[in-house]
Order: sequence, then structure tokens, then C-alpha cells
Amino acid sequence: MILKHPHFQAYSGIHIAGIEGKQFDIEIQNGRFTSVKEAEPQHVQAEQPQQKLWISPGIIDLHTHLAWTDFDHADQLNRDSREVEVMQAEAFAATLRTGVTTARDAGGILPSTIRHLVKYYQQPLRVQTSSEMLGAADAKGVKHLEGRLADIYATGAGWIKIMATGGLGAPTEKVTEPNFSEEEFAFIVRHAHANRKKVLVHTWGGVTIDWSIQTGVESIEHGMFLTWDQAGRLAESGVAFVPTTSIYRIAADPKGVLALSPVICERAARAADAHATAIGYAKRAGIRLGFGTDYATPSLHGYNLQEFDTLFDYGLNRAEAWKSATQDAAEILGSGHELGQIAEGYIADAVIFAADPYQAQNADQLRKSIISVVTGAQESDLIQTN
Repeated sequence: MILKHPHFQAYSGIHIAGIEGKQFDIEIQNGRFTSVKEAEPQHVQAEQPQQKLWISPGIIDLHTHLAWTDFDHADQLNRDSREVEVMQAEAFAATLRTGVTTARDAGGILPSTIRHLVKYYQQPLRVQTSSEMLGAADAKGVKHLEGRLADIYATGAGWIKIMATGGLGAPTEKVTEPNFSEEEFAFIVRHAHANRKKVLVHTWGGVTIDWSIQTGVESIEHGMFLTWDQAGRLAESGVAFVPTTSIYRIAADPKGVLALSPVICERAARAADAHATAIGYAKRAGIRLGFGTDYATPSLHGYNLQEFDTLFDYGLNRAEAWKSATQDAAEILGSGHELGQIAEGYIADAVIFAADPYQAQNADQLRKSIISVVTGAQESDLIQTN
């Protein structure tokens, strides 16, 4: 059940995920938390609910592709536009049902499309977007980049995405080679920041991580070949790391939902192996980690919580992983003052669970324990032009 912009909602004696031994009385009015108080022991005992409930801030997925309907973009181009729209709307609905109340789309969807989907399909998913991606085809000098950036700004995007290296389509031995010159990379970041846009950088590793640190981008994505030296400098710089770990394990399985070619599966397996090391470096160095899935097909939308399983396997504890998906994710978006916490004055984005989410054995059990998803937004809040 999706509870949209509640005029008034109260939870008596509810547990807040991650806070042991305490229960809370929480009130929501007009889509915001207006009261979050520890319940008095006698009150809890007198009015103990029949079913124990837990509340968590809404999950924030910092790296998804809500407009994509197929792993191979050429397949999407063969679909009827109406079919694509319906599939995109279902991606919004599935993402919201799994507890993700805010997403950062990492390329492929325009703000105008978001407004259309929210308005006509009434799924109040809060989305920040980078619209289009700057990649190897744009490495034509700063004059060309200036024009491309102007086009992206005109869409209303709040983020600029730089495809700084290759990905699964590139041979492993070449995947960290930069797509842009250092001058071009620095120009993009400088120009974006001058125009009050944030920057996320797709990079598997190598020198483009160094450039990201030097120029002060907001986040790097994937980063599986991060070195220990880079991890230390990344932590000092404050640049966030959104690893998107689960997609590579999924892509590495030749019998999995993506069913990719053996060559791509092998590259994904190498990336997944490297990710475990990179996460270890990031944890030890104290890098701010952000939760992101890189999910981009109907078989994956709605299963975003699988990212937790991989993060746990790679060494994060429950508190660290959940913080990456709530408080830290909100800070990365620049929304830490109103999202990512169960706190008075904050937007009432939340997930209500029938069991302690910190004790869930896996994402499937966690997803099945969701009672409702609360979103402080209503459709009209999300369709205003920038």
C-alpha cells in the first residue's frame, strides 16, 4: 500500500529501524513528520499494538535508469512509444512499492518525461535526473562540450553525468582508459558547477578517479578498480562513492534474468570480484558511500533492495548499508536537511515493516515484510517545472 502525502497519520509504539530497545510515537501532518517522541513505558505497555511495526526512512536509489526498458537500447527503439511509456510507468510503480521513495536517474529520462509519468500514472516517486550522458562521442573539444552542456541544462536536469571510462562493453584491460582528455573532463565539471549543476562520474577506475577528486565532483559511480591510495584521497575530498555492486553479480550469471553473452558475463564477474576489494578500501578509508542499483529493465525494477545483500556480503554492516541508502544518500543529493531521517520537520518518506528490517535474512524477506510505503509527496509537488 502506498500512503501518499498523508494529511494526518499517527504510529503509536512503533520501532525505528536501527534503534534497539526503544519505541516511538510518531505523527505525520501534511506530508511531514511533526512529532517523533520516545514512547513512555507505561504508554507502550497500555497501548501495545497487536502487531509490532518498524519504520525506516524511505530508501534512496542514487543510480537507476527508469526510462530504459531493455538492456540493449536498440531493442527499446523497436518498441512502440505507447508500450515504452507504460513500461516506464510500471518502473516508477515497482520502484516505489519496494520502498524506494527517491531516485536519481543516471541518464536516459528527461524531467518532462518524469512530470508526465507522475501526473498521468499517479506514482509520486521523487526523481532527480541527469537527462543525457556525456560519453566518448562527445570528446570533441570544449566548444562542442559547451553546446552539449547547454542542451542538457535546457532540459531542466540537475545533474551532469560524465561517462569517463567504458563499462561492460569494453575489454577489461582497456576499461579504465579515459574517454575524455583531462582538459575536457575539467571543463565539464567547472562549467556544470558554474551553472549550479551537480556532477556524477561513471568510472571503473584509473586516472578518471584522480580527476574526479581534483575537480570536486559530487560522486563517482561503480569504481570497482579503486586503489587504496585513491580511497584515502577520495575520503579526504568528500567525494561520494556509489558502487552499484549488485548489478555486476546479476550480469555475471549466464542463467540470470539478463542472460548476457559469455564475454559480458566474464567481464561482469571480474568487476564483481574487484568490487569486494573496493568496498573494503572505502570502508577502511571512511568514504561516504551511497546506495545505487544501476537497474534498468523490467526484470530488475522493484528489486532494488538486492543491493543490500551485496553490500553485506562485501563487508558493510547493517547500520552502514542502511545509512548509505538513507541519510548519506540524502546528503549526496543535497537534500540532507529534509530527507533520509525519521525526524521532526523532515518530509515523511518512510517504509513500514512488519518485522525488524535489520534482521532480514535477505532482500526477498525484507521486501515481503513491507506493510506500506509512505511518501510525503503528492503528484502536484513533483510536476512543477524548474
